[in-house]
Amino acid sequence: MRTLLSFASLFLSVVLLQLSTGGVGPLDALSGSVLGFDNRQIGMLGSAHFFGFFIGCWWSPRLMGRVGHSRAFAVCTALGAMGIIGHTLTDNPYAWAGMRMASGLCVAGCYTVIEAWLNAKVTNENRGRTSGLYRIVDTGSSLVAQLVIAVLPPASYVSYNLLAILCCATLLPLMMTRASQPAMPSAPRLRPRLAWRCSPLGVVGVIVSALSGASFRMVGPVYGQEVGLMVDQIAFFLAAYVLGGALAQYPVGWLADKFDRRWVLIWLSVTSILSCAISMPASTGGTLAIMASAAIFGLTTVPIFSVSAAHANDFATSEERVELSAALMFFYAVGAIAAPLVASFLIEGFGPAALFAFIASGHVGLIIFGLARMRARRSPAEKTRYVYAPRTSFTIGKLLKRAREGRQ
Repeated sequence: MRTLLSFASLFLSVVLLQLSTGGVGPLDALSGSVLGFDNRQIGMLGSAHFFGFFIGCWWSPRLMGRVGHSRAFAVCTALGAMGIIGHTLTDNPYAWAGMRMASGLCVAGCYTVIEAWLNAKVTNENRGRTSGLYRIVDTGSSLVAQLVIAVLPPASYVSYNLLAILCCATLLPLMMTRASQPAMPSAPRLRPRLAWRCSPLGVVGVIVSALSGASFRMVGPVYGQEVGLMVDQIAFFLAAYVLGGALAQYPVGWLADKFDRRWVLIWLSVTSILSCAISMPASTGGTLAIMASAAIFGLTTVPIFSVSAAHANDFATSEERVELSAALMFFYAVGAIAAPLVASFLIEGFGPAALFAFIASGHVGLIIFGLARMRARRSPAEKTRYVYAPRTSFTIGKLLKRAREGRQ
Protein backbone atom coordinates (compact mmCIF):
# COMPACT_ATOMS: atom_id res chain seq x y z
CA MET A 1 0.00 0.00 0.00
CA ARG A 2 2.85 2.39 0.79
CA THR A 3 4.32 1.68 -2.65
CA LEU A 4 0.96 2.32 -4.29
CA LEU A 5 0.50 5.62 -2.46
CA SER A 6 4.02 6.84 -3.22
CA PHE A 7 3.38 6.49 -6.96
CA ALA A 8 -0.34 7.28 -6.87
CA SER A 9 -0.10 10.31 -9.17
CA LEU A 10 1.77 8.35 -11.86
CA PHE A 11 -0.60 5.39 -11.65
CA LEU A 12 -3.66 7.66 -11.81
CA SER A 13 -2.24 9.27 -14.95
CA VAL A 14 -1.86 5.77 -16.47
CA VAL A 15 -5.52 5.00 -15.71
CA LEU A 16 -6.78 8.22 -17.28
CA LEU A 17 -4.48 7.84 -20.29
CA GLN A 18 -5.73 4.32 -20.98
CA LEU A 19 -9.38 5.29 -20.60
CA SER A 20 -9.02 8.12 -23.13
CA THR A 21 -6.60 6.85 -25.77
CA GLY A 22 -7.54 3.18 -25.25
CA GLY A 23 -11.18 3.99 -25.85
CA VAL A 24 -10.67 6.01 -29.02
CA GLY A 25 -9.48 3.01 -31.10
CA PRO A 26 -12.65 0.88 -30.92
CA LEU A 27 -14.81 4.01 -30.95
CA ASP A 28 -13.18 5.09 -34.22
CA ALA A 29 -13.86 1.71 -35.81
CA LEU A 30 -17.54 1.82 -34.86
CA SER A 31 -17.90 5.50 -35.75
CA GLY A 32 -16.27 4.90 -39.12
CA SER A 33 -18.87 2.25 -39.91
CA VAL A 34 -21.67 4.64 -38.99
CA LEU A 35 -20.16 7.38 -41.18
CA GLY A 36 -19.75 5.09 -44.17
CA PHE A 37 -15.99 4.40 -44.06
CA ASP A 38 -15.08 1.15 -45.79
CA ASN A 39 -13.09 -1.52 -43.96
CA ARG A 40 -9.83 -0.46 -45.58
CA GLN A 41 -10.22 3.08 -44.31
CA ILE A 42 -10.98 1.81 -40.81
CA GLY A 43 -7.85 -0.36 -40.94
CA MET A 44 -5.90 2.72 -42.04
CA LEU A 45 -6.91 4.44 -38.79
CA GLY A 46 -5.37 1.63 -36.75
CA SER A 47 -2.18 1.73 -38.80
CA ALA A 48 -2.03 5.52 -38.38
CA HIS A 49 -2.23 5.10 -34.60
CA PHE A 50 0.81 2.82 -34.55
CA PHE A 51 2.70 5.07 -36.96
CA GLY A 52 2.19 7.92 -34.51
CA PHE A 53 3.17 5.57 -31.68
CA PHE A 54 6.43 4.76 -33.43
CA ILE A 55 7.22 8.45 -33.95
CA GLY A 56 6.42 9.13 -30.29
CA CYS A 57 8.66 6.31 -29.08
CA TRP A 58 11.60 7.78 -30.99
CA TRP A 59 10.93 11.49 -30.39
CA SER A 60 9.65 11.70 -26.80
CA PRO A 61 12.89 10.68 -25.00
CA ARG A 62 14.67 13.47 -26.86
CA LEU A 63 11.90 15.95 -26.06
CA MET A 64 12.04 14.92 -22.40
CA GLY A 65 15.80 15.46 -22.40
CA ARG A 66 15.35 19.01 -23.70
CA VAL A 67 12.37 20.33 -21.71
CA GLY A 68 11.98 17.95 -18.76
CA HIS A 69 9.47 15.32 -17.73
CA SER A 70 6.47 17.52 -16.89
CA ARG A 71 6.65 19.72 -19.98
CA ALA A 72 7.15 16.73 -22.29
CA PHE A 73 4.13 15.03 -20.69
CA ALA A 74 2.06 18.19 -21.20
CA VAL A 75 3.07 18.44 -24.88
CA CYS A 76 2.16 14.83 -25.61
CA THR A 77 -1.13 15.03 -23.71
CA ALA A 78 -2.10 18.20 -25.58
CA LEU A 79 -1.43 16.48 -28.91
CA GLY A 80 -3.58 13.54 -27.83
CA ALA A 81 -6.48 15.74 -26.71
CA MET A 82 -6.36 17.74 -29.96
CA GLY A 83 -6.33 14.50 -31.96
CA ILE A 84 -9.39 13.15 -30.13
CA ILE A 85 -11.49 16.31 -30.19
CA GLY A 86 -10.55 16.98 -33.82
CA HIS A 87 -12.72 14.01 -34.81
CA THR A 88 -15.79 16.16 -34.25
CA LEU A 89 -14.72 18.72 -36.87
CA THR A 90 -14.79 16.49 -39.95
CA ASP A 91 -15.88 13.08 -41.17
CA ASN A 92 -12.98 12.67 -43.62
CA PRO A 93 -11.21 9.33 -42.92
CA TYR A 94 -7.83 10.66 -44.01
CA ALA A 95 -8.12 13.60 -41.62
CA TRP A 96 -9.05 11.11 -38.90
CA ALA A 97 -5.90 9.14 -39.73
CA GLY A 98 -3.83 12.25 -39.02
CA MET A 99 -5.64 12.68 -35.72
CA ARG A 100 -5.01 9.05 -34.81
CA MET A 101 -1.31 9.63 -35.41
CA ALA A 102 -1.51 12.38 -32.77
CA SER A 103 -3.19 10.03 -30.28
CA GLY A 104 -0.58 7.33 -30.96
CA LEU A 105 2.20 9.84 -30.36
CA CYS A 106 0.45 10.86 -27.14
CA VAL A 107 0.41 7.27 -25.88
CA ALA A 108 4.11 6.68 -26.58
CA GLY A 109 5.16 10.06 -25.21
CA CYS A 110 3.17 9.86 -21.98
CA TYR A 111 4.32 6.30 -21.27
CA THR A 112 7.91 7.33 -21.92
CA VAL A 113 7.66 10.05 -19.26
CA ILE A 114 5.82 7.84 -16.76
CA GLU A 115 8.25 4.94 -17.12
CA ALA A 116 11.31 7.19 -16.97
CA TRP A 117 9.89 8.82 -13.82
CA LEU A 118 9.14 5.44 -12.22
CA ASN A 119 12.58 4.09 -13.08
CA ALA A 120 14.29 7.12 -11.53
CA LYS A 121 12.24 7.01 -8.31
CA VAL A 122 12.13 3.30 -7.48
CA THR A 123 14.70 1.78 -5.18
CA ASN A 124 16.18 -1.71 -5.09
CA GLU A 125 13.83 -2.50 -2.19
CA ASN A 126 10.57 -1.61 -3.94
CA ARG A 127 11.44 -2.08 -7.62
CA GLY A 128 9.77 -5.48 -7.92
CA ARG A 129 6.55 -4.39 -6.17
CA THR A 130 6.41 -1.15 -8.16
CA SER A 131 6.87 -2.89 -11.50
CA GLY A 132 4.20 -5.43 -10.62
CA LEU A 133 1.72 -2.78 -9.52
CA TYR A 134 2.43 -0.75 -12.64
CA ARG A 135 1.67 -3.71 -14.89
CA ILE A 136 -1.54 -4.48 -12.96
CA VAL A 137 -2.72 -0.85 -13.20
CA ASP A 138 -1.89 -0.69 -16.92
CA THR A 139 -3.59 -3.98 -17.78
CA GLY A 140 -6.64 -3.27 -15.61
CA SER A 141 -7.07 0.16 -17.18
CA SER A 142 -6.76 -1.32 -20.66
CA LEU A 143 -9.50 -3.81 -19.79
CA VAL A 144 -11.85 -1.06 -18.60
CA ALA A 145 -11.01 1.10 -21.66
CA GLN A 146 -12.47 -1.57 -23.94
CA LEU A 147 -15.73 -1.42 -21.99
CA VAL A 148 -16.00 2.36 -22.35
CA ILE A 149 -17.46 2.06 -25.85
CA ALA A 150 -20.46 0.22 -24.41
CA VAL A 151 -21.72 3.56 -23.06
CA LEU A 152 -20.40 5.91 -25.76
CA PRO A 153 -22.55 6.22 -28.89
CA PRO A 154 -20.50 6.03 -32.12
CA ALA A 155 -19.93 9.15 -34.25
CA SER A 156 -21.14 11.33 -31.38
CA TYR A 157 -19.83 14.78 -30.47
CA VAL A 158 -20.39 13.92 -26.80
CA SER A 159 -18.39 10.66 -26.99
CA TYR A 160 -15.27 12.27 -28.39
CA ASN A 161 -15.53 15.23 -26.05
CA LEU A 162 -15.71 12.92 -23.03
CA LEU A 163 -12.58 11.07 -24.18
CA ALA A 164 -10.83 14.41 -24.80
CA ILE A 165 -11.75 15.52 -21.26
CA LEU A 166 -10.27 12.31 -19.86
CA CYS A 167 -7.11 12.91 -21.89
CA CYS A 168 -6.81 16.45 -20.49
CA ALA A 169 -7.42 15.09 -16.98
CA THR A 170 -4.35 12.90 -17.45
CA LEU A 171 -2.32 16.05 -16.87
CA LEU A 172 -3.70 16.81 -13.41
CA PRO A 173 -2.13 14.07 -11.23
CA LEU A 174 1.36 14.57 -12.66
CA MET A 175 1.21 18.37 -12.73
CA MET A 176 -0.10 18.62 -9.15
CA THR A 177 2.35 16.20 -7.55
CA ARG A 178 4.75 17.73 -5.05
CA ALA A 179 7.45 15.20 -5.87
CA SER A 180 10.52 16.67 -7.55
CA GLN A 181 11.22 15.77 -11.15
CA PRO A 182 14.00 13.22 -11.68
CA ALA A 183 17.18 14.03 -13.54
CA MET A 184 17.02 14.12 -17.32
CA PRO A 185 17.46 10.57 -18.66
CA SER A 186 19.57 9.62 -21.63
CA ALA A 187 17.58 8.31 -24.58
CA PRO A 188 18.36 4.68 -25.50
CA ARG A 189 19.97 4.27 -28.89
CA LEU A 190 17.77 2.60 -31.46
CA ARG A 191 19.72 -0.41 -32.77
CA PRO A 192 17.45 -2.81 -34.69
CA ARG A 193 20.47 -4.86 -35.75
CA LEU A 194 21.20 -5.59 -32.08
CA ALA A 195 17.87 -7.41 -31.74
CA TRP A 196 18.47 -9.47 -34.88
CA ARG A 197 22.02 -10.31 -33.77
CA CYS A 198 20.82 -11.43 -30.33
CA SER A 199 17.81 -13.41 -31.51
CA PRO A 200 16.27 -13.57 -34.98
CA LEU A 201 13.49 -15.69 -33.46
CA GLY A 202 12.80 -12.99 -30.86
CA VAL A 203 12.42 -10.41 -33.66
CA VAL A 204 10.05 -12.60 -35.68
CA GLY A 205 8.11 -13.40 -32.50
CA VAL A 206 7.42 -9.75 -31.66
CA ILE A 207 6.41 -9.03 -35.28
CA VAL A 208 3.91 -11.92 -35.19
CA SER A 209 2.71 -10.66 -31.80
CA ALA A 210 2.08 -7.26 -33.42
CA LEU A 211 0.29 -8.93 -36.32
CA SER A 212 -2.05 -10.67 -33.85
CA GLY A 213 -2.64 -7.90 -31.32
CA ALA A 214 -2.82 -4.87 -33.59
CA SER A 215 -5.11 -6.62 -36.07
CA PHE A 216 -7.49 -7.80 -33.38
CA ARG A 217 -7.66 -4.61 -31.33
CA MET A 218 -7.91 -2.20 -34.25
CA VAL A 219 -10.02 -4.25 -36.67
CA GLY A 220 -11.80 -6.42 -34.09
CA PRO A 221 -14.78 -4.02 -33.85
CA VAL A 222 -15.28 -4.38 -37.61
CA TYR A 223 -15.20 -8.16 -37.21
CA GLY A 224 -17.69 -7.90 -34.36
CA GLN A 225 -20.12 -5.93 -36.49
CA GLU A 226 -19.69 -8.33 -39.40
CA VAL A 227 -20.71 -11.29 -37.21
CA GLY A 228 -23.70 -9.46 -35.74
CA LEU A 229 -22.55 -8.16 -32.34
CA MET A 230 -24.15 -5.05 -30.86
CA VAL A 231 -21.96 -2.14 -29.67
CA ASP A 232 -22.05 -3.16 -25.99
CA GLN A 233 -21.27 -6.75 -26.98
CA ILE A 234 -18.26 -5.59 -29.02
CA ALA A 235 -16.97 -3.87 -25.88
CA PHE A 236 -17.09 -7.15 -23.94
CA PHE A 237 -15.64 -9.00 -26.94
CA LEU A 238 -12.52 -6.78 -26.84
CA ALA A 239 -12.38 -6.91 -23.04
CA ALA A 240 -12.45 -10.72 -23.12
CA TYR A 241 -9.35 -10.65 -25.31
CA VAL A 242 -7.49 -8.38 -22.86
CA LEU A 243 -8.59 -10.48 -19.88
CA GLY A 244 -7.47 -13.70 -21.53
CA GLY A 245 -4.05 -12.22 -22.23
CA ALA A 246 -3.69 -11.03 -18.63
CA LEU A 247 -4.63 -14.42 -17.18
CA ALA A 248 -2.08 -16.18 -19.39
CA GLN A 249 0.96 -14.30 -18.08
CA TYR A 250 1.68 -16.35 -14.94
CA PRO A 251 1.32 -19.90 -16.36
CA VAL A 252 3.15 -19.00 -19.57
CA GLY A 253 5.89 -17.29 -17.55
CA TRP A 254 6.31 -20.45 -15.46
CA LEU A 255 6.61 -22.54 -18.63
CA ALA A 256 9.05 -20.09 -20.22
CA ASP A 257 11.33 -20.24 -17.17
CA LYS A 258 11.15 -24.05 -16.88
CA PHE A 259 11.42 -25.19 -20.50
CA ASP A 260 13.18 -24.18 -23.71
CA ARG A 261 11.58 -20.88 -24.68
CA ARG A 262 11.68 -21.76 -28.35
CA TRP A 263 9.37 -24.71 -27.72
CA VAL A 264 7.12 -22.45 -25.62
CA LEU A 265 6.90 -20.00 -28.54
CA ILE A 266 6.20 -22.80 -31.02
CA TRP A 267 3.44 -24.32 -28.88
CA LEU A 268 1.95 -20.89 -28.24
CA SER A 269 1.75 -20.45 -32.01
CA VAL A 270 0.18 -23.91 -32.39
CA THR A 271 -2.49 -23.01 -29.83
CA SER A 272 -2.92 -19.60 -31.49
CA ILE A 273 -3.69 -21.32 -34.79
CA LEU A 274 -6.18 -23.55 -32.99
CA SER A 275 -7.79 -20.49 -31.37
CA CYS A 276 -8.10 -18.90 -34.83
CA ALA A 277 -9.68 -22.10 -36.12
CA ILE A 278 -12.14 -22.06 -33.20
CA SER A 279 -12.97 -18.38 -33.73
CA MET A 280 -14.13 -18.88 -37.32
CA PRO A 281 -17.04 -21.29 -36.59
CA ALA A 282 -17.70 -19.57 -33.24
CA SER A 283 -18.93 -16.52 -35.18
CA THR A 284 -22.12 -18.46 -35.94
CA GLY A 285 -22.41 -20.09 -32.52
CA GLY A 286 -23.94 -17.21 -30.60
CA THR A 287 -22.65 -14.39 -28.42
CA LEU A 288 -21.25 -16.58 -25.65
CA ALA A 289 -19.22 -18.64 -28.12
CA ILE A 290 -17.78 -15.48 -29.70
CA MET A 291 -16.79 -14.08 -26.28
CA ALA A 292 -15.16 -17.35 -25.26
CA SER A 293 -13.21 -17.50 -28.52
CA ALA A 294 -11.91 -13.95 -27.94
CA ALA A 295 -10.70 -14.89 -24.44
CA ILE A 296 -8.96 -18.00 -25.77
CA PHE A 297 -7.40 -15.95 -28.55
CA GLY A 298 -5.98 -13.47 -26.00
CA LEU A 299 -4.81 -16.34 -23.80
CA THR A 300 -2.72 -17.84 -26.61
CA THR A 301 -1.47 -14.76 -28.48
CA VAL A 302 -0.79 -11.97 -25.95
CA PRO A 303 2.10 -13.72 -24.09
CA ILE A 304 4.08 -14.20 -27.32
CA PHE A 305 5.66 -10.75 -27.08
CA SER A 306 6.95 -11.33 -23.53
CA VAL A 307 8.28 -14.83 -24.33
CA SER A 308 10.02 -13.49 -27.45
CA ALA A 309 11.55 -10.63 -25.45
CA ALA A 310 12.71 -13.02 -22.73
CA HIS A 311 14.30 -15.31 -25.33
CA ALA A 312 16.13 -12.39 -26.95
CA ASN A 313 17.38 -11.19 -23.56
CA ASP A 314 18.92 -14.62 -22.94
CA PHE A 315 21.51 -13.78 -25.61
CA ALA A 316 22.20 -10.16 -24.56
CA THR A 317 24.66 -8.79 -22.04
CA SER A 318 23.45 -6.72 -19.10
CA GLU A 319 24.68 -3.55 -20.82
CA GLU A 320 22.70 -4.33 -24.00
CA ARG A 321 19.31 -5.06 -22.46
CA VAL A 322 17.88 -1.53 -22.42
CA GLU A 323 18.76 -0.97 -26.08
CA LEU A 324 17.52 -4.47 -26.94
CA SER A 325 14.14 -3.63 -25.42
CA ALA A 326 13.94 -0.48 -27.58
CA ALA A 327 14.89 -2.47 -30.68
CA LEU A 328 12.20 -5.08 -30.04
CA MET A 329 9.64 -2.30 -29.57
CA PHE A 330 10.77 -0.92 -32.94
CA PHE A 331 10.01 -4.23 -34.66
CA TYR A 332 6.69 -4.49 -32.83
CA ALA A 333 5.72 -1.01 -34.05
CA VAL A 334 6.66 -1.88 -37.63
CA GLY A 335 4.46 -4.98 -37.54
CA ALA A 336 1.62 -3.09 -35.85
CA ILE A 337 1.66 -0.36 -38.50
CA ALA A 338 1.16 -2.86 -41.33
CA ALA A 339 -1.18 -5.39 -39.67
CA PRO A 340 -4.49 -3.46 -39.33
CA LEU A 341 -4.34 -2.23 -42.92
CA VAL A 342 -3.66 -5.70 -44.33
CA ALA A 343 -6.33 -7.28 -42.13
CA SER A 344 -8.94 -4.73 -43.17
CA PHE A 345 -8.19 -5.30 -46.86
CA LEU A 346 -8.64 -9.03 -46.37
CA ILE A 347 -11.94 -8.60 -44.50
CA GLU A 348 -13.17 -6.30 -47.27
CA GLY A 349 -12.34 -8.88 -49.92
CA PHE A 350 -13.02 -12.21 -48.23
CA GLY A 351 -15.27 -11.60 -45.24
CA PRO A 352 -14.74 -11.57 -41.44
CA ALA A 353 -13.14 -15.03 -41.27
CA ALA A 354 -10.17 -13.61 -43.22
CA LEU A 355 -9.03 -11.77 -40.06
CA PHE A 356 -8.23 -15.03 -38.28
CA ALA A 357 -6.89 -16.69 -41.43
CA PHE A 358 -4.41 -13.82 -41.74
CA ILE A 359 -3.33 -14.10 -38.10
CA ALA A 360 -3.04 -17.91 -38.32
CA SER A 361 -0.77 -17.62 -41.37
CA GLY A 362 1.62 -15.45 -39.34
CA HIS A 363 1.80 -18.10 -36.61
CA VAL A 364 2.46 -20.82 -39.18
CA GLY A 365 5.46 -18.74 -40.26
CA LEU A 366 6.62 -18.39 -36.64
CA ILE A 367 6.44 -22.18 -36.12
CA ILE A 368 8.51 -22.87 -39.25
CA PHE A 369 11.07 -20.21 -38.36
CA GLY A 370 11.26 -21.41 -34.74
CA LEU A 371 11.99 -24.99 -35.80
CA ALA A 372 14.67 -23.73 -38.20
CA ARG A 373 16.31 -21.66 -35.45
CA MET A 374 16.41 -24.69 -33.16
CA ARG A 375 18.58 -26.42 -35.75
CA ALA A 376 20.80 -23.34 -36.13
CA ARG A 377 21.60 -22.62 -32.46
CA ARG A 378 21.45 -24.34 -29.12
CA SER A 379 19.44 -23.09 -26.18
CA PRO A 380 21.43 -20.72 -23.89
CA ALA A 381 23.07 -22.26 -20.84
CA GLU A 382 21.57 -19.61 -18.54
CA LYS A 383 18.26 -17.81 -18.91
CA THR A 384 17.00 -14.47 -17.70
CA ARG A 385 13.79 -14.35 -15.71
CA TYR A 386 10.53 -14.18 -17.63
CA VAL A 387 8.95 -10.75 -17.23
CA TYR A 388 5.62 -9.58 -18.56
CA ALA A 389 6.73 -6.80 -20.91
CA PRO A 390 4.20 -4.02 -21.60
CA ARG A 391 4.38 -2.68 -25.15
CA THR A 392 4.43 0.94 -24.09
CA SER A 393 7.66 2.82 -24.90
CA PHE A 394 11.31 2.46 -25.83
CA THR A 395 12.26 3.19 -22.19
CA ILE A 396 10.40 0.24 -20.63
CA GLY A 397 13.62 -1.78 -20.74
CA LYS A 398 15.15 0.41 -18.01
CA LEU A 399 12.32 -0.41 -15.63
CA LEU A 400 12.42 -4.16 -16.37
CA LYS A 401 16.20 -4.65 -16.57
CA ARG A 402 16.78 -5.65 -12.94
CA ALA A 403 13.72 -7.89 -12.89
CA ARG A 404 15.04 -9.83 -15.90
CA GLU A 405 18.36 -10.38 -14.17
CA GLY A 406 16.69 -11.69 -11.02
CA ARG A 407 17.34 -8.57 -8.91
CA GLN A 408 14.70 -6.50 -7.13
